[in-house]
Amino acid sequence: MKKESSTLVKSNQKEEVGSRKSEIDLYQLTANGLAPKLLTSNRHALTSTLTLVLAFLLTFSSSAQTAKKSLFNQDSLVLISNQFRFTEGASVDRNGNIFLTDQPNNKIWEYNTDGKLSVFLSPAGRANGTIFDKKGNLIVCADEHNQLWSVDKHKNVKVLLSDYQGKNLNGPNDIWIDAKGGIFFTDPYYQRDYWTRKSAELPNQSVYYVAKNSGKAVLVADGLNQPNGIVGTPDGKFLYISDIGAGKTYRYAIAPKGKLTGRKLIVSEGSDGMVLDAEGNIYLSGKGVNIFDKEGTKIRHINVPEDWVGNLCFGGKNKDVLFITASKSLYKIKMAAKGVE
Repeated sequence: MKKESSTLVKSNQKEEVGSRKSEIDLYQLTANGLAPKLLTSNRHALTSTLTLVLAFLLTFSSSAQTAKKSLFNQDSLVLISNQFRFTEGASVDRNGNIFLTDQPNNKIWEYNTDGKLSVFLSPAGRANGTIFDKKGNLIVCADEHNQLWSVDKHKNVKVLLSDYQGKNLNGPNDIWIDAKGGIFFTDPYYQRDYWTRKSAELPNQSVYYVAKNSGKAVLVADGLNQPNGIVGTPDGKFLYISDIGAGKTYRYAIAPKGKLTGRKLIVSEGSDGMVLDAEGNIYLSGKGVNIFDKEGTKIRHINVPEDWVGNLCFGGKNKDVLFITASKSLYKIKMAAKGVE
């Protein structure tokens, strides 16, 4: 303690001497008429520095705004077809071909990169959300009997899941697959006119995980009103879940075995479907398409002239076209960003 006190005293003495020296130097500069010049010079240098910083910030802000504005051109929205009853479940295969569902008509359609629209599967288990696995199988939320299906390129159907602990699922709705082949899916309850039951067998509307080849669903997210849209980041670190019933979209960290942790509110808005682009922007469907950056700040809106947008995905040969399933129609719009599916 004494040594430290001694050192502190010496330090204070040095500071006092330095202060006196500065006063003397300033006095001499003033006497010689140099102080005003020095102060003026420093003021000019400071002004120049601030001007450069301000110019940089304005340029950066302008560039960011330009990037947002150039993400797409609203006038480039194109109607592909309006022959459906209600479109949903947009997904893309490895070649950029688009698949979508028309649940009331019990069909899965394909729109290929050559612009040909055709029926892929009918009947289709009242398919809702879909996604392709690494083997090229179409994984389907088959709502008719509350199942998950795998449909191969020859249109052979394999049931992957049909219940949760012996009870009917509410109705698998949307789906995402991780790098290990595990399936996350949302399970809200929407009463269907083609069901014989009139109520849910499960007490809650939740999110489940099915490990590859397990045939068993594990509850991974509850405490939600009505989970719907779901999508994960390409690095497998995070999962976005939209609680359309609460009007909120959350981000979870993905832990081993599909466990979800660290729920964080990202957007105070729900959605029917979700997709990400390569920049990490989040696209939420509903009344048109709202686009948010990865921090949850809204950056753009795509106006779609339909009552409701059910789902969306990137596709095309370069994965830079956004396909939008909206009510009775299918649309597309060219984007400056690319998808990550």
